Amino acid sequence: MTAGESHGPALVAILEGMPHGLRVSEEAVNRDLRRRQMGYGRGGRMKIEKDQIQVLAGLRGGVTLGAPLALMVPNADHANWKDVMDPFTPPGGERAKALTRPRPGHADLAGALKLGLHDARDVLERSSARSTTARVAAGAFCKALLQACGIELLCHVTRIAEAAAPPLVATDDAALRAARDRAELSDVRCVDEAASKAMVEAIQRAQKDGDSVGGVVEVIAWGVPVGLGSHVEWTERLDGRIAMALMSIQAMKGVEVGAGFAAAAMRGSDLFDPILHDGKRFTRPTNNMGGVEGGITNGEPLVVRAAMKPIPTLARPLPSVDLATKQPFDAQKERTDSCAVPAAAVVAEAALAFVLADALLDKFGGDTMTELQRSLEAYRADLDRY
Repeated sequence: MTAGESHGPALVAILEGMPHGLRVSEEAVNRDLRRRQMGYGRGGRMKIEKDQIQVLAGLRGGVTLGAPLALMVPNADHANWKDVMDPFTPPGGERAKALTRPRPGHADLAGALKLGLHDARDVLERSSARSTTARVAAGAFCKALLQACGIELLCHVTRIAEAAAPPLVATDDAALRAARDRAELSDVRCVDEAASKAMVEAIQRAQKDGDSVGGVVEVIAWGVPVGLGSHVEWTERLDGRIAMALMSIQAMKGVEVGAGFAAAAMRGSDLFDPILHDGKRFTRPTNNMGGVEGGITNGEPLVVRAAMKPIPTLARPLPSVDLATKQPFDAQKERTDSCAVPAAAVVAEAALAFVLADALLDKFGGDTMTELQRSLEAYRADLDRY
């Protein structure tokens, strides 16, 4: 669970169910928070915020206690909004910073109508993508859990506007880690150098026009054991749980696993991954299913993508209608990014990490990391003998 407003004192998260004994590095969490703030096309807010984790409960000496984790990331910009965001004193006059001109593409109008408001500030503050800071903080703890169980993740950008990278062809650990390193060095978190340059140029063209651009992010997890998720109930299907987690990220308008939407144009004989056996384990020469069959992981790398719309707050605003007067105006402008796709990749990575950690604990359980790792090791040994 997360809480916090865009210009409030802090973003917070409560993460429950983490086993006792997981060692988590403060630097690892802060590194992910920094990664969320990076990327070509980010706006002025990133010059203000220097996100740092504060752990209020559930961790001692860098080791989880098995109790709920309470995480907080202060908002540096809150200092400029104290009068507006005071929890008890009503804001007045110009200090209210009322949002009466809803922005097309945002939650402003729908939220104001839902709540019966003539000021969408209450909607904006919580619907803002600033809230993803808390998800990334919690996701960093989930990534630590996965890494302790031999599961690694890579997030990268495959498209920004019309600029697209070639498909990533990497299946072994070394190739995936090398791809991850290249993505981290890119200003747009793209593995391909030529595509990175084209993406930067696409953002620059949008900035020149006072516009914004979206794109596609891909997250890959490998070392994922067979058997996470379930076929027996729709709420337990892992691909469904992943789709919900990724689709819930602000600005995401589509999610796919493996071949995804392209599968609709393929014949079954071309789409499905043949089953082989190398004398030790079952293998697949292709991975069009993206590591999930029947809602269950099949041991291949898990490959998911999400399509992000352009940021709705534009430097050159679109027409809108004032909530109070009903008169036409140009939509109100807050600080904005021209492109936040590289940052969205980090949020998507955190979202996938949460789902995988949850599914891992569902299957293998344990109050402690020792119990969890022992159960997972025994399960993998059983599969090797299958």
